[in-house]
Amino acid sequence: MKLVVQVKLLPTPLQAAVLEATLHACNEAATWASEIAFTKDVKRNFALREHTYAEIKQRWGLGAQAAQHVIKKTCDAYTTLKANLKAGNLGKPWSKRYRRATGKPIAFRPQGAQPYDDRMLPWQIPQRTVSIWTLHGRVKSVAFTAAPEHLARLALYRKGESDLLYRDGMWFLNATCEIPEAEQNTTPNGFLGIDLGIVNIATTSDGEIMTGRALNRGRLRERALRTNLPTGGTVTVHTETVHGTSVLRVENTGIPLPPHLVPTLTEPFQRGTARVRTDDHAGVGLGLAIVHSIVRAHDGTLDVTARPTGGLVVTVRLPGPP
Repeated sequence: MKLVVQVKLLPTPLQAAVLEATLHACNEAATWASEIAFTKDVKRNFALREHTYAEIKQRWGLGAQAAQHVIKKTCDAYTTLKANLKAGNLGKPWSKRYRRATGKPIAFRPQGAQPYDDRMLPWQIPQRTVSIWTLHGRVKSVAFTAAPEHLARLALYRKGESDLLYRDGMWFLNATCEIPEAEQNTTPNGFLGIDLGIVNIATTSDGEIMTGRALNRGRLRERALRTNLPTGGTVTVHTETVHGTSVLRVENTGIPLPPHLVPTLTEPFQRGTARVRTDDHAGVGLGLAIVHSIVRAHDGTLDVTARPTGGLVVTVRLPGPP
């Protein structure tokens, strides 16, 4: 089992300046390699290395190991993007978010994390120091600190790459630890269920994936219908044109509303029965607020009145073309 242990580096001002310059160079090189990968559609490690390895070493002064990690980081970013696109996490292919993610190369922040292997980053755990490769040579005796249990875990199980990162004015190392799996208990005396989150609930025979996100949207839609349209209720939609003005009138049944609440329904986070946004928690109630904004953008008017027997009458008037 793999776990990540984070330790805080305590570099001197000179060491910190060297680390920052190295991190900037690595991420600038990764952004350039990403542009090559995007332009030439070469997103596999060895294939991209043929196009970028020599240039990265010469242009940014990176060592062989650092250049390879920059290229691998670039390829891993495109692999992650591809997985998110396939899972639908960025919407449908025609959505704005999907097209924005796929329409340009991936860019890396100047202070984005950079992976190191043991040849570039030897650990001296008893002394609580590390030796880090940088653009200006190897910086030795960089101090670090961590909780006692994290130090013990590092000493016993650290194995593999570590990530150098800078966040909120502080330097950190994320070290990978290989923790042995505990022996399985074949005679449990009880069970505890844990919800790890649902990604794909089921897949139909024709390949349609039923995800938790889609079902939750359906539940919200059904809940809204139940709230605004009780059993036996009705919704009436009427359209007409009066003296060149388009009129849309929507009338529904529902619970009676106090007259003083009606003028507030076009404010964000308001519902018919009570205010749902307070200083302590957030709520919903954006429907009429969004309608109001759209109507105003088209120089129209929105009228909301309460029906004496319950429900609302919402009237939208939009001017016709001049």
